[in-house]
Amino acid sequence: MQERLQKLIAAAGIASRRHAEELITAGLVTVNGKVVTELGTKADPANDHIKVRGKLINPSLQRREKVHVLLNKPKGYLSSVSDPDKRPMVTELLPPSLGRLYPVGRLDFNTEGLLLLTNDGDFTNFITSARNKIDKVYEAKVKGVPPEPAIQRLRRGVTLDDGTKTAPARIRKVGETETNTWFEILLHEGKNQQIRRMFDLIGHSVIKLRRSRIGKLRDDELKPGRWRHLTEDEVKLLTRSQPRIKAQPAKGKVMNKAAAPGRGSSRP
Repeated sequence: MQERLQKLIAAAGIASRRHAEELITAGLVTVNGKVVTELGTKADPANDHIKVRGKLINPSLQRREKVHVLLNKPKGYLSSVSDPDKRPMVTELLPPSLGRLYPVGRLDFNTEGLLLLTNDGDFTNFITSARNKIDKVYEAKVKGVPPEPAIQRLRRGVTLDDGTKTAPARIRKVGETETNTWFEILLHEGKNQQIRRMFDLIGHSVIKLRRSRIGKLRDDELKPGRWRHLTEDEVKLLTRSQPRIKAQPAKGKVMNKAAAPGRGSSRP
């Protein structure tokens, strides 16, 4: 069966779908000995010889098993497979026996929480596609106590420092002390350092940030730096389109000072 070259390259574990497109346009991919630079080109690995940088990828496609991993990313790791500055990367937390895996989306260097990694290009594209509406939930500890009108402003969507507009978000206060406040934030999008930039805009910087849920997937037992395979049911759950939750402000009981997360716990 013929499939797009970038999809086949990603399935072989050579590169992510986006990086595969760059390899094609750079003239580093051949099909039956001919250089291919057009992104729409298709090939059949059962009949065509596909090479990337001169290396045949057909054997990798034949033996490649799809791997889906859930990692609890600690602070201080880069959501990438390479870094010229030699910073620690999330892939270093996984055993080599898993093969070459790629992060599905990103978490900022100083953000903790759930991160998916896989060699499955279709899975990556589904999760990261805006049209599939995969909600993500974060727990944030912010400096000070933002006034309710400021939080309402964030719920409606704000214009960030680079001129981009954020979509409406669900933000619920879950704890408060005299010096800090804890919020649960549900986003449908993921602009670079979006939550930190949102709270900077209202003058209450984020001290700690953790992603606690991806779609309906949550694992409070998974410790920072640990990983596990997704079950077949979890993969199906994540790749099933979900109706978007309206970003209405949630009314929840506010924790008292003693019960606020982060005081003697790992929650931000």
